[in-house]
Formats: sequence, C-alpha cells, structure tokens
Amino acid sequence: MHAEDDRAQEDAAPASGPVDAADGTTELPVAPAPMEPAGQDADPAVRERARRFGRRARELNEDERVLDAVARMRRRLPGDDRLGDPLSTSDQGRDATLTRRIARLAGQTTGGAVHEVGMGALQVWQAAAERNNRGRGTVDLTVLFTDLVGFSHWALEAGDAATLLLLREVGGALEPAVARNRGTVVKWLGDGMMAVFRQPIDALHAVERGRAALDGIEIAGYQPHIRAGMHVGRPRKVGADYLGVDVNIAARVSQAAGTDELLASGAAVAAMDPDLVEAKRRKRFRAKGVPPELEVHAVRSR
Repeated sequence: MHAEDDRAQEDAAPASGPVDAADGTTELPVAPAPMEPAGQDADPAVRERARRFGRRARELNEDERVLDAVARMRRRLPGDDRLGDPLSTSDQGRDATLTRRIARLAGQTTGGAVHEVGMGALQVWQAAAERNNRGRGTVDLTVLFTDLVGFSHWALEAGDAATLLLLREVGGALEPAVARNRGTVVKWLGDGMMAVFRQPIDALHAVERGRAALDGIEIAGYQPHIRAGMHVGRPRKVGADYLGVDVNIAARVSQAAGTDELLASGAAVAAMDPDLVEAKRRKRFRAKGVPPELEVHAVRSR
C-alpha cells in the first residue's frame, strides 16, 4: 500500500522541467505565482520595505548591465544562446542596448534578467537532449529568417517614432506574405522575423511576395530591403517557439545573405522542383555551429 501511495503522489506531482506532449511539442512548466506584497493590515514600515524591495528587484531585472552579464553567461553555456531571443540574429555587430530598445519599441520584451536565466536553463536542457538524439521534432519544416539590411545604423539616427513606424510598415508587408503562402510567423526579432512553412517553395514565394510589398515604403530616408535564409529540418517545438540545430542552421544561412537575397540550404533546395526554382551554389560558406559539409544556394523563382 505504501509503494502504491508513493507512486500516486509521484504521478500527481507537477513536472520540474520541460514536458513532452502527446503531439511531439514540448510544454514549458508553469512558474509559481509571485508572492503578494504585504497587505493593508501589515505594519506601514513593513509595507514600505516591501515596496522598496519590489522596486529595486524590478530595476535590477531590467538593468542593462545585468542583462549584458546574463547574455555573456549564456554565450558560454552549451546549446543555442539565442533561444527565446527577441532580438535580431543577423546583425552581429550591433549594440545590445540598441537591439533591446528596438525590440521593446515593437512590443517585444525580454522579460528581464530572470527570464534570461530561465532561458539559459532551457538552453542547456536542449543541448543535452540533442546529444541524446531527443532534441528534434517529428515533422519536416522549413525554417525561414529575414532581416532588414542596414536598419540598426539608420535607427540610431531616426529616433523612436520613425523606428516604430517602420517596424509597423514592415510587419504589415511581411506577415500577410507569410500567411498567404501557408506559413506561420513564429516571432519577430526586433527588425527581423522567424517563420515556419511546410514546404520550402512556400517560403520562397513568401519572401518574393514580401519584397514586392516592401517596395514603395520609405521612412525618414530609409527604404527597407531584406536578406533571408531558410533550411529544412525537424526543429523541436517548445511552447510557441522552435529550437534546435535546424533553427541554428537557418539563422546562420540568413546571416550570409546579401541585400534582397534568399539563401537556402542544400536540404531546402533538394525539396523544391528544379523546374520552378533557379539555384546558384555559394562555393564558400562557413559559419559557426553549422556542419562543414552544408551546401548553400542563392535561390529565386524561374
């Protein structure tokens, strides 16, 4: 009886880490509710100390120095340090403070240092899962990244109002292009976007339709042009996000693209009809975290 009681208690206990759902996705554990501040019946001095503590905790959570320190820590951990990142993956040289400001203007918050620490733990879990061949999903998907060329330098001079207006215009151009080609926008990454599609030809058509929709947009002297990259693989779905080596490959491929260029991995090119797509292989492609044998092609519709 005691053994059965112990097993029943274990079955009823909540999971302490990510949980694999029946559909192959991974659900994140629900965080416990935060402690309520001292009530009205508490001593005024206690309430004041609680208010000061809460204010200081919020300030530390959003402090740029703390966020930068956590970001440096995550880069040293195994796994993908861009997991859950609402910032651009393509512009490696930009200032971290600027990218966070851009993300917040677009309504994308990092959740602060506490959130980043949690993402670091999930990052390590994902890396361990991949080493045990458990880090991938079960469905082939095309992962697409896009990024605005030269955006960060323009945003420094243009100011918040113009930056926010441009981000809205770009979203209004690219999101319908993704939806009309049977894709799903996973998240906006500051001035960039991550989307998934069932077929790479749909991603190609979405990029081409999105480029056409961007024509004619000009804000404070800036005309938006995108670079893009895609890869076919089996990324692992975690909540509303995707992660894993296939996401990393798609992001690295996009980083190598030029203005108005779409680069595709060899796996993505192989899944498209050669009668419909023109593909020109990039002879020199090297990127951190990408298999050395990976082939990359510049692609466009015939």
